[in-house]
Parts: sequence; structure tokens; C-alpha cells
Amino acid sequence: MKRSIAALIAGSLLAVSFTVFAAGGAIEGVQKQPLNISAIAMFMVFVLATLGITKWAAGKTKSTADFYTAGGGITGFQNGLAIAGDYMSAATLLGITSMVYFKGYDGFIYAVCFFVGWPIIMFLMAERLRNLGKFTFADIASYRLDQNRIRTFAAIGSLTVVCFYLIVQMVGAGQLIQLLFGLEYNYAVVVVGILMMVYVTFGGMTATTWVQIIKACLLLGGGITLMLLTLAQFNWSLDNLFTKAIETSKLGEKMMVPGSLMADPISAFSLSLGLLFGTAGLPHIMMRFFTVPNAKEARKSVFYATGFIGLFFMVTIILGAGAIYIVGTNPAFFEGGQVGGKILGGGNMPVMHLAKAVGGDIFLGFLSAVAFATILAVVSGLALAGASAISHDLYARVIKKGTATSAQEMKVTRFASVGLGITAILLGIAFKDQNVLFLVALAFGVASSVNFPILILSMYWKGLTTRGALWGGIAGLVSSVGLVVLSPTVWVKILGNKAAIFPYDHPAIVSMTLAFFVTWLLSVTDKSARAAKEIEAYEEQYIRAQTGLGASGAHAH
Repeated sequence: MKRSIAALIAGSLLAVSFTVFAAGGAIEGVQKQPLNISAIAMFMVFVLATLGITKWAAGKTKSTADFYTAGGGITGFQNGLAIAGDYMSAATLLGITSMVYFKGYDGFIYAVCFFVGWPIIMFLMAERLRNLGKFTFADIASYRLDQNRIRTFAAIGSLTVVCFYLIVQMVGAGQLIQLLFGLEYNYAVVVVGILMMVYVTFGGMTATTWVQIIKACLLLGGGITLMLLTLAQFNWSLDNLFTKAIETSKLGEKMMVPGSLMADPISAFSLSLGLLFGTAGLPHIMMRFFTVPNAKEARKSVFYATGFIGLFFMVTIILGAGAIYIVGTNPAFFEGGQVGGKILGGGNMPVMHLAKAVGGDIFLGFLSAVAFATILAVVSGLALAGASAISHDLYARVIKKGTATSAQEMKVTRFASVGLGITAILLGIAFKDQNVLFLVALAFGVASSVNFPILILSMYWKGLTTRGALWGGIAGLVSSVGLVVLSPTVWVKILGNKAAIFPYDHPAIVSMTLAFFVTWLLSVTDKSARAAKEIEAYEEQYIRAQTGLGASGAHAH
């Protein structure tokens, strides 16, 4: 363990040294930001604080249960804060505020769609998730189905969603560090990737949980403080704030009505489906329900998380509207000092400029450090979810057939964390010019098509069979990822083709529908002996879902 801690500290020092070194050369380029000393100081304080948490967590992490689920010792309130910390990602702070800044009412629609998925989790899934699962959602999906095939597919589905969501965080982190240090975007992404690998590899779920809790408190506190400072500029009047925003916005009064997002009802409905049901398919969110001791605490988790998340969404909407007037009329926040031109630091940065405008460099430093904490906490949870899919589902359960030791599984987990970190860096560089809120919508669309149908049907539908689940999941995975690649954003903007093959950016209306249909069709037509046994086993599963009896051995079914 001492070697691990030494490696942890050495890796972090290396990352910090690399940051300072690279920043020194980067700021000589065109349009680079001057070093913000106060922001850098707060950033360093947070890095050191998380190192301390990770060192403490590494000492407590003795088994796979400790690493994946913090030993099930997290209370409902703590887990609610951690879920909120997991969900209030870079997309929330940077993306929703920038969406409101540029698109007005469309940003509000995004926020609502992100939020309304939580009642589904609270009333339909939280209790059964805790009673049926051990480490990953594959434990639930494969409860009465073929272990090898379902776990293999569930792991692939989870990794796909994790990779899409990692893109979001890496883009947000890259742009944030670029603004903070005056560092080239690509170098910034590499630094974030290194830090992520260091934290996850050694701290596990205990470190991730406490970083998320602290981050959630700081983000809520920072966001509310920024909102109050912003409202003070408008004499504490929301009416005055929105009036000034409408007068300043390029959209004018159209800012307060649905815009381009709602112009195409099919695209809007597809987006809504993805955001609504995608929440229940995010592997790093689902993992959090296995960290509490019982189903009662799982329900409490969702209740508290819903309150914290709802509050923060309202705050971000006000911040976005305030930024329209305060940031949008100040030439200091635009390249070349041209109001209405390109925003310094990229299109996701209005909220950071707002922080500087109303709170000065010190508050900008604080919010930047908190935003970075947000990203670190989320990528840690994502990397943990992805690594657990590789080590627990693929290696321990499929390849080793349950014979792998705890030490072997932990070793594979750490290698997987490093691999995911490298993948995240490469994807972050490839998607650097995209709005983070748009990217998170894509991740949710894939989650709603791949993970959600299998998960909900495995818990509630007696007729589900291995054949139906497997081919339905494959249909959802192939169609969602394929349609994203063929969409205008990827096919035209990233790959450089002239016209998109699939006309919509959000695939859920097609891919999610197809996943459910294929799952149902191939399940009801499956008349094999194995299918009959799987249908019969539903009664036993139902009893455990309601009572939690035997949940401690969930991984062994």
C-alpha cells in the first residue's frame, strides 16, 4: 500500500509539474489567457485536498466490495449528495448556462428534461436496484438469464455509455483548464486524464464518494453565491434581470419562447426520450445504489438527490440569463474586444466570465476549482463504472467463471482504469469544439437505448429471455451508436462530409423503440427449454426485489 501511495503522490506531482511547464510555453501563443494566480492557487489546494482523501480511502480499501461500493457503508443523505455531485457535471454548470446564454428558452427545456428522469428512478428502480444488485447493473440484468452472454453485452453497453459521457467531461475540463492556465487545449485534456487515472486507480469508490460529496456542497454553495451576486446587479429583481437579458440578446423576445430545439418536433421528442430514460441507464449513477446498506436508504438517496439537482438547475438558468447582459455587453470577454464576437475560452465559458465580472479573480478562481472538482468527481465515477464492467463482469464472471481472487480482480480494475483514461484523452481531443450539453444529450440517448430497456424489463417483465435481451440490446447499441455517427454533428461537423445520412442529432426515438421491440419480439417467440426456466425464475427474483433477502450474495448467482 505504501508503494501505491508513493506512486499516487509521484503521479500527481508529475501532472502538476507538467501543467506548469506546458502553461509556460502555451501562453506565448495567440489568444491565450494570462495566468490567473488566484485560480491556480485554489486549483492546487483542491488537488492536494483530493490527494489527502485518496490516501485515506486507499488505506480503507481492502477488498473488491470496498473498491466498488465503499463496503455498502454510505448513508442515504451522503449518497444523495454524492449522486447529485455525480449528476451535476461539467455539462450542468458550463453547458446549461451557455445554452441559456446562446439559445434562451431552449436551455430551460434541456434542464427540465434532465430533471424529470429522477422520479422514474425513485419510484420504479431504486429499491429493486439495491435489492437485486451487488456491484454493477449487469448483476441485475443477468440474474435469471445467461450469465456469460448477458454480462458480456452489459459490460460492452456500459463501456459505450461511459466513453460517450467521458467525452463530455474531458471537453469541459480541457476548455476550463485552457481558460484557467492559458494552456493549450490538447495539453489540458492530457493533464486531466492523468489526474483522473491517479485518483481512480488508488482510491476506489470511497474516495470517489467523498470527493463527490465535497464537490456537490462546493458547487451548490458556489452556484447560489454567484446567483446572489448576479441578482445584486439587477436590484434583486428577476423581472429586471430577464428584461435586460431580452433587450441584450440577439434573439430579442424570441429568447423567452422555444426556438430551434422545438422547430422539429421529431428531434425534440427524440431528445426528450433520451434525457428522460437515459438517466436510468447511466452505469456510474446505477452503481451508487449499491453503496447504501438497504433499500430504504436507496430511496432516501434519490429523494435528497432530486432536491439538490432541482435547486441547482434553477440556479443555472438564472446564471445563464444574467450572463446574457453582464457578459454579453462587456468587450473584455470577447476575442479582440468585439462585443458579440467569439467568447474567450470557447462557447462553454459564459458562466466563468460571469463569475469574474461579479466576483473578481478570486471568485473566478474558486468557481474554476469547483468546476474542475466537478469534472474530476464525475470522471472518477465513470472510470470506476467502466473498470468494474471490465474486471467484475468480463474478467471475474465471464473469463474466470467466478474463480478470480479479489487481488486479481483489483489488478485488472487498475489496468482498466488506465486504459479508460487514455481513451478519454483521445476522445476529448477529437470532440474539442462541441458544446458539452449537446454531447451529454448524445450520451443519454445511447444509455436510454442500450442499458435502460434491458434493465427495466429484467426487473418488471416476467417474459424476458436471454435471446430477447441480447438481441434487443445489440439492436439498441448498434442503432444508437450508428445513428450518432451518421448524424449531422458527427458525419458533417467532425468527419467533414457534405450531408448527414441520418437527419437528426438525437437517435433515441428510433434506437430506443427498436431496442424494446426486438427484445419483446425475440422473447415472446423463444420457446426453448432455457427460456421456460428463465420465465419460471422470475418469481424468485420478484421476492428478492421486494424483500432484499439474499442481496448480499448478488454477485454469486
